[in-house]
Amino acid sequence: MESNKKKTSLRKASKAIHMGNLASPIYGEVSVPIFQSATFSFPNIEEGAARFSEQHPGFIYSRLDNPTVKALEENITALENGTRGLATSSGMAAISTILIALLDNTSHVVATDALYGSTRLILESEFSRFGVTSTFVDTSNSDNLRKALSPETRLVFVETPTNPTMSITDLRATAEIAHQHGALLAVDNTFASPYLQRPLEFGADIVVHSLTKYINGHSDALGGMIVVGNDDLHIRIRKILRFFGPVMDPHQAWLILRGVRTLPVRLEKAQDNAMRLAEFLRTHRKVAWVRYPGLQGHPQHELAKRQMDGFGAMLCFGVKQGLDGGKTLLNNVRLITLAVSLGGVESLIEHPASMTHASVPREERLQAGISDELVRLSVGCEDYEDLQEDLDQALNKIS
Repeated sequence: MESNKKKTSLRKASKAIHMGNLASPIYGEVSVPIFQSATFSFPNIEEGAARFSEQHPGFIYSRLDNPTVKALEENITALENGTRGLATSSGMAAISTILIALLDNTSHVVATDALYGSTRLILESEFSRFGVTSTFVDTSNSDNLRKALSPETRLVFVETPTNPTMSITDLRATAEIAHQHGALLAVDNTFASPYLQRPLEFGADIVVHSLTKYINGHSDALGGMIVVGNDDLHIRIRKILRFFGPVMDPHQAWLILRGVRTLPVRLEKAQDNAMRLAEFLRTHRKVAWVRYPGLQGHPQHELAKRQMDGFGAMLCFGVKQGLDGGKTLLNNVRLITLAVSLGGVESLIEHPASMTHASVPREERLQAGISDELVRLSVGCEDYEDLQEDLDQALNKIS
């Protein structure tokens, strides 16, 4: 693989296109090939032994390492300005892997309250079976984090912007607080992507992604990524990934590597659409409120300006008539797709309280700001005028 050190001076759009290419193309190919092989041969037994002992670089078995997967890992690691990256079969595989690697039966976790539903549930329902305790707080207020920490806290896990409430957490302050208490900071950077935000630069120890979303960008492949800031963490997490086996398939990696090449142009277009739609929705007679970090009325607008390179393409808003109004809206969109997930070139709309966060108890949802009237919109790359017209006609059907 081509060394990242050769291109560390590249800016982020150039990194997205060029990082992770093969150092020595086999036939002069421009695109990284799909190395669809489960196992790799050794020229002799001595070389096989050297690879297993990690004295020599090289490939052994695709559960351990694969050239196509490695290309993707190097690309995302470079975009995040990290040390090493590990690709997984899904975003939840990435999150599960770091939790298994870092926690034991005496561990306490402090996490953002408005997490992706499955992330919160795996802590509350599954890791709790093994003695892990969790506290969920609004991490946009650093005082909440300080109060929630205990001597047993081993990990602080935050999303910023949050899913689906679009709240922003101060990454630098959070890293400092976590480290003062001997805890690690992991950040789910899916909503922003490394094109807009790089948490390791603010002191985070680990970044996780659902590559399915913006980095892939075409709603056709699942994937996850873990990027760390030091080799010790990489070794610790890689051991768990190799043992438990939720690794990425090479064809999956190739699809996502193809997607990341266009991340800059996709996100710039979608972000421009999102800003304009947020302004439109803010004044619509059928909309009660809008949460988008680019609006000056967003409570963390200034923080978003400091730690992000843009405000992203995700927004949420509340419709008048509550749940009934939301149902009317979602059942009447024509261009925008009613579906979960996010970050694709197509705009997607969903209702978190009955879909992505339905398994979170209602009291906990409300405490985290996920009200029944909240609608989440992942803005895509369509023509803005078509998106506005579609939302307008659907909203106007609310009585």
